[in-house]
Amino acid sequence: MTEGVFVIAEAGVNHNGSLATAKELIDLAASAGADAVKFQTFSADNLALESAALADYQRTSDEDSRSQHDLLRQLELSQDEFRELRDRCDAQGIQFLSTAFDVAGLDFLVSELGIPMVKIASGDLTFAPLLVAAGRTGLPVILSTGMAEMPEIERALRFIAAGVAQAKGSLERGSRLTDDVLDQTWQARHEHLDFAQHVTILHCTTEYPAADEHLNLRAMQTIASTFGHRVGYSDHSLGSLASVLAVGLGAAVVEKHFTFDVDAEGPDHAASLDPDGLRDYVAALRRVPVLLGSEEKRCQPVEEGNRAVVRRSLVVTADIAEGQIVAESDLACFRPASGRTSFDFWDVVGAPATRAYRRGDLIYRSPEGEES
Repeated sequence: MTEGVFVIAEAGVNHNGSLATAKELIDLAASAGADAVKFQTFSADNLALESAALADYQRTSDEDSRSQHDLLRQLELSQDEFRELRDRCDAQGIQFLSTAFDVAGLDFLVSELGIPMVKIASGDLTFAPLLVAAGRTGLPVILSTGMAEMPEIERALRFIAAGVAQAKGSLERGSRLTDDVLDQTWQARHEHLDFAQHVTILHCTTEYPAADEHLNLRAMQTIASTFGHRVGYSDHSLGSLASVLAVGLGAAVVEKHFTFDVDAEGPDHAASLDPDGLRDYVAALRRVPVLLGSEEKRCQPVEEGNRAVVRRSLVVTADIAEGQIVAESDLACFRPASGRTSFDFWDVVGAPATRAYRRGDLIYRSPEGEES
């Protein structure tokens, strides 16, 4: 990941099962300036029972009687299609990513498509075999935490750490991952790599779209302070504001669904950005680190020329004889600031004038530090 915020344009299943649409989404994400475009790699047969009901947001109407399995089947892409998408990303100069929903899919993405990092969906935060397999790849992991409680996040991290230990040879593959074993690999998680940088934890609200009052963006800072990990935000809200705020709160990674038509039929279109929205979204996120700047407060170089114009100097309001004690009524503060700073108002009041002044004269500081 490059410095600054890493922007993932989430195509997800907004291709609606069409390879041509998926390729066009890649082109859109690249033209918008996103760092990566992400899809979802799954097999309906390995993900949901045929009896699994649709979530409310997945229904096209109250009469929609399909199962999750039916829906997912319609949205699957083949391995050959994913190869084409990876190649399209390479040609467009944008990183190809895909969320793996099972170990076989993860192995395919890593060994055949060469993904640079692993993404775990919120729904699979408790899918222990996949978490271990993700850690075992040795690749950076992005873990979404929608619907999760804090203890569940730690437990997920423990399984990923066990996978890392297997990859590094400190834990035998196939070991039974009891709590004692997980405790051992958790304590040793920093021995082989910086685990806190290796796993990025994304705050998320799993609802499509998610209302403002359910986003709870400050929880991202709690995650960061509790676990010490890089954090980010998976944004299911409408518009760009939540992601912009998240970056301001410390998100290093953000992801957001996008589509060609927010009114299209499909589970995620309604919570997605349209093409213009995606371009504006990426542009806004790129501005945030620049806007935040550094923690140092100082006069910026571009301000230097304005200091003398808009600040004030000490100006004499009545004729003053040399040696006369200067009264408050003898001074005022006016622009420009080419004379003695008006910070020194009380240093001059009550002191004898070192020379005679006419009404309207600016007071200057002499090389000896006195007024002149």
